[in-house]
Amino acid sequence: MNAADIKFRRNLRTSSSDLELAKEVPVTPQTEHPAYRLAFDDKDFLCREELRPVRLQLELLKPEMVLDAEGIQSTCVLFGGARIPEPGGEAWAAKNETQKKNLEANAVYYTQAREFARLASEYSLTTGGSELVVTTGGGPGVMEAGSRGALDAGARNIALNIVLPHEQAPNPYVTPELSLNFHYFAIRKMHFLMRAKVVSVFPGGFGTLDELFETLTLIQTKRMEHVPILLFGADFWTKVIDLEALAEQGTISPDDVNLIQKVDTAEEAWSIVSAYYSL
Repeated sequence: MNAADIKFRRNLRTSSSDLELAKEVPVTPQTEHPAYRLAFDDKDFLCREELRPVRLQLELLKPEMVLDAEGIQSTCVLFGGARIPEPGGEAWAAKNETQKKNLEANAVYYTQAREFARLASEYSLTTGGSELVVTTGGGPGVMEAGSRGALDAGARNIALNIVLPHEQAPNPYVTPELSLNFHYFAIRKMHFLMRAKVVSVFPGGFGTLDELFETLTLIQTKRMEHVPILLFGADFWTKVIDLEALAEQGTISPDDVNLIQKVDTAEEAWSIVSAYYSL
């Protein structure tokens, strides 16, 4: 590209300028009709079913541009249940006494998630806040603990929130300029893993299991480089999933059971990360 080409591109009108001009036109039946709206400023048009491919592209592109602009090179992802309370907090999601008892006991993972996020964030600060940036879904429970741990260290953290039928908002510990929102689960999961160098998984429900097995599938099929996958709560995960049984049945390779490592404490998990990357 020569200098004349560069000059020509810079002299093109911006979309924002045209948008301001469009607001200055006379009010007439023609200008008031939806057909007259600029396509990129027409929400009804953008939300049509035929525009889904465009919306998917936009949802992939916007967070990528935000994270690039903020200098985020790699992330330390925390997956885990929204229903796990802070120690001493209310087990608000419990539907019976058994759940209440177990959720209160599982509050220990809130503490471990917060501590693990703090350890990762302390390292991240040594890189100028560009590497191993703590990333969560931005909600309550384990996600809140991760955001809070990063803040404990004085570091930024990323939240990949999602629009749900019930009330959903980022927890108050999320860094505002890194608080992102999604409509599509698929695009959100891509952003969880595109920069991930560590994936830590705390006890959770269907969403946590989905995220765990998505990660395992990508690594198993070599669509994603191998990274440490740390399952917090050895007893919990031994009860919930049995990769050894899958290997015995021949539905996964014997070596696939080694894709995960079970840990119980933040210090144990961070020692694995430190050794893996020679930090």
